[in-house]
Amino acid sequence: MELVHGLISVDDHVQEPPDLWTTRLSKARWGDRVPRLERSNGDERWVVDGQVLLEGHVARTGAFMPDRNQEPGRWDDVPPAAYVPSERLRAMDAGGVDYSVLYPTVAGMAGQGFAGLRDPEIETACVRAYNDWVIEEWASVSDRFVPQCIVPIWPPEATVAEIQRAVASGHRGVVFPSVPMDLRDVPHVADADYDPVWAVCEELEVPLCLHAGASTRLQYASPPGLPRMRAEALDAVTKPVSSVFVLNLFIFSRILMRHPKLRLVLAESALSWGMLDLEWSDHQAEHDGLAKEGYDTPPSAIFHRQCYLNGWYDRVAPFAHYVGPQNILWSTNMPLATSTWPRTRETIDRCFQGVSTDVREQVLWRNAATLYKL
Repeated sequence: MELVHGLISVDDHVQEPPDLWTTRLSKARWGDRVPRLERSNGDERWVVDGQVLLEGHVARTGAFMPDRNQEPGRWDDVPPAAYVPSERLRAMDAGGVDYSVLYPTVAGMAGQGFAGLRDPEIETACVRAYNDWVIEEWASVSDRFVPQCIVPIWPPEATVAEIQRAVASGHRGVVFPSVPMDLRDVPHVADADYDPVWAVCEELEVPLCLHAGASTRLQYASPPGLPRMRAEALDAVTKPVSSVFVLNLFIFSRILMRHPKLRLVLAESALSWGMLDLEWSDHQAEHDGLAKEGYDTPPSAIFHRQCYLNGWYDRVAPFAHYVGPQNILWSTNMPLATSTWPRTRETIDRCFQGVSTDVREQVLWRNAATLYKL
């Protein structure tokens, strides 16, 4: 691994192009059910199997737009740095990023766009096409792109098979919707049915990556009539906080106890709530005597053993001691509107005031290099 800038961004997004699925899935078999762009009121939007994707947008690339509060309405307006790997590398250099860990966009930030499909066959076909595309069109261009696979959420044997296939082809992480039972009628994520999924991640030593905002049920709904920019601001604020539920679900449901080698990444989580949540969790565990119910480790110890929070605009010094510098990852969140790009280096300098050089390096690149085996 070669570092020029000293930053591994663990949460960036690729923008899938219009022909990704139309050229990779059989027209004879799937017809117009495949993910594609269609015209709507003069703009374009993504649809799959009769469902609208990406909340009716054509792309999420605000950081690359002249006005980051305005998303493109048509594909011709999408900046090339969102979907062309060579242009993204230039943007990474401009922002001081050495390596970029990739998440999807059209498929949903955690693959939830396909996870909500009722037909598991087309879900699997869409997932496999995306995973192959990321390897062939991004990872093959530069090893500075760190690919992660999305997966079908049910049945577990299909999930496991795709993880095995994708990791064998070069994927370094598994992106999973944190609460799949919110997306369609499948068992609760804490049920033992999913244990084979967590086990294969342990076996292959790849992190399980849960992206904030993958379930709208964990967030506040915007009040009717709220202006668009304020509604989007509310959405941006409540997305990271939704990770509180996810972290506690995985800790208190015994998932992480049953799978002590599973590494859990809470992407786009922010940092500040983590200290308070861990204090609450340990107090509640002690107050309720969870040791009597078979919990052999305090929640904070489970967190420090297995979990990572992800900051990108957060001050680190107030939280590093309690959360643990070994449990913090950093990102630019490129190219979303909330990204620090192109002022990433300025933001980092502000956020790391009062932090030692050792901790700064640990958070900005060493933790990620170890986790993703770079």
